[in-house]
Amino acid sequence: MSRVGKMPVALPKGVDVAITAEQITVKGANGSLTQPLNGLVTITNDAGTLKFAPANDTKAADAMSGTVRALVANMVGGVSKGFEKRLSLVGVGFRAAAAGQKLTLQIGFSHPVVKDMPEGVKVATPTQTEIVISGADRQIVGQVAAEVRAFRPPEPYKGKGIRYVGETVVIKETKKK
Repeated sequence: MSRVGKMPVALPKGVDVAITAEQITVKGANGSLTQPLNGLVTITNDAGTLKFAPANDTKAADAMSGTVRALVANMVGGVSKGFEKRLSLVGVGFRAAAAGQKLTLQIGFSHPVVKDMPEGVKVATPTQTEIVISGADRQIVGQVAAEVRAFRPPEPYKGKGIRYVGETVVIKETKKK
């Protein structure tokens, strides 16, 4: 059996779980998340801990039990604490401004780049060169951060662009004569 699938998920206070045959719904302080269930995995709620088991002895059921467990653990963490990604702008004149659900970027193009945030994702700019993307759904937060970074990824010669905080960019040496 999958080692990840064997570990139970503890439910913190204030988190409610509803399990049906088709889906699992997790509700908490940061909202509600729903995940469709696979028939290869059985989920049981034992007094505040969720346990996952493969429905049969196939390799696919074993692998799916670990996958479903990881997805549900991310849902529980998202509705209780939330997830965030931090991006930084590196470059002369690069600026970011958040207004409501829109992120406006000045990143060296002749026009500003405007990104609309999907529902459930919040964006903030503590400084002009820092972006904080947060939300309850880990997959959506990571996807939005990747889309913002893709507008101007760090280039390898000067390192200018949008990068994750803590990301190391390997700078290439310039061409010699």
